[in-house]
Amino acid sequence: MATIACVVEAQDALGESCIWCPVTRRVWWLDILAPRLQSFDPTTGEHRVYTLPGRNCGNASLRKAGGFILAMDNGLHSFDPDTGETKLLVHPEPDRPENRYNDGRCDRLGRLWIGTMMAAEERHATGSLYRVCPNLSARREFDAITVPNSIAFSPDDRTFYFSDTPKHMIWAFDFDLAAGEISNRRVFADLSARSGLPDGSCIDADGFLWNAEYAGHRVTRYAPDGRVDRSVEVPVTSPTCCCFGGDNLDTLYVTSGSANLSPQQRAAEPCAGGLLAIDTGVRGLPEHAFGG
Repeated sequence: MATIACVVEAQDALGESCIWCPVTRRVWWLDILAPRLQSFDPTTGEHRVYTLPGRNCGNASLRKAGGFILAMDNGLHSFDPDTGETKLLVHPEPDRPENRYNDGRCDRLGRLWIGTMMAAEERHATGSLYRVCPNLSARREFDAITVPNSIAFSPDDRTFYFSDTPKHMIWAFDFDLAAGEISNRRVFADLSARSGLPDGSCIDADGFLWNAEYAGHRVTRYAPDGRVDRSVEVPVTSPTCCCFGGDNLDTLYVTSGSANLSPQQRAAEPCAGGLLAIDTGVRGLPEHAFGG
């Protein structure tokens, strides 16, 4: 049985994009809808909050130059937590102001792979997946996406994972690291018979994919062949994203949302919108940083 604790009762409307930073030795995450960047120190228990401008901030990734790259309303910005300074780096989708950024992750060569989606609650498939290189060039990989999620890379850099959440599928692609190319899309996991929807994912040291199931009360571990290895029930309806953190990368941190809960559900789930920490007995992998 996994040990689960709610380490921060953040009350996030839509907690997301958790990531472990080995420099600050903190787990960082967003409330997309507030928006705000947050961090938690597992040694001291300190919780810090950085209020961000705009309506949404969909993704946070580490930068090799220090700080973060944040996916805000009008593009991808560098952010320095020490000074609060933000600087626009690139905006891959200026022609679609109705969209916002969502899930993203960097590959081993410092490229950011990030998806977009319609910001309005009544969503249509207006989103796209982009590859943003360290030189800040951006390329649209494919479009017709409703809610991009579950972006992850296998430890051998040969497989790219992606989900369009409302379609109940996680797909796998062949990945060419040197060329930055994806191909041969196929079904990795079909969640259509499960109560939850595929949201954010991470990869552990064994090459297994952990996926937070939005509205499913669980986090599921998949083997590299797509087989369900285990499911961990969590005390929130809507876990949203997961990452391994701690100095030994042996704690699974899970963000969650509370925006779509009824008053009765909120009363029954004090951890909803909080940051969970789970002892899974598994170690994760270091997160790659953006090279630009």
